[in-house]
Amino acid sequence: MANVSVFNMEGNEVGTIELNDAVFGVEINENLVHQAVVLQLANNRQGTQKAKTRSEVSGGGRKPWRQKGTGHARQGSTRAPQWTGGGVVFAPVPRDYSFKMNKKEKRAALKSVLTSRVQENKIVVLDELKLDAVKTKDFVKVMSNLKVENALVVTAAQDNNVVLSARNVPGVETSVAANINVYDVLNHKTLVVTKDAVASIEEVFA
Repeated sequence: MANVSVFNMEGNEVGTIELNDAVFGVEINENLVHQAVVLQLANNRQGTQKAKTRSEVSGGGRKPWRQKGTGHARQGSTRAPQWTGGGVVFAPVPRDYSFKMNKKEKRAALKSVLTSRVQENKIVVLDELKLDAVKTKDFVKVMSNLKVENALVVTAAQDNNVVLSARNVPGVETSVAANINVYDVLNHKTLVVTKDAVASIEEVFA
């Protein structure tokens, strides 16, 4: 089991924590990690893009000129794709980009990225993260004490003071332990997680 230092909000080391190898020490499966990222990005797509084909564009009901004898190339409609104002050849239509992964595959992908964060020393464990009020300056001070800028901050439960204090800080996102996902972990340089959140993650995913 990996031992990781535990820090307080002042940035001082106050102890260590032993991480469960079933969650933070698995064999990394890059293929599943890639699938999980593609899954989330695809499922976030609206899929509402639309353009008109030649059958949907208004106008162009009759031939613009007769078939032969004009010197022009033969044309059947002014709404054919080669005309200005014509339809699009293979026009995009609204569609659903989402697909599914097995639950075990999702869990394996998440364990892989959590393991990679431990191996790369990009995880910071806090003994607790509590703010008395919604104050961005106080949250920024905590991040500065930890020498962290771009981070995903994970708490065990929803804490509005933390969420609201962090939402205007560039490069920082917050999440609860039950909602963390592969893309958010990979999209930040550092994973900042409280001791209670570590326990919650191990309880859910071990």
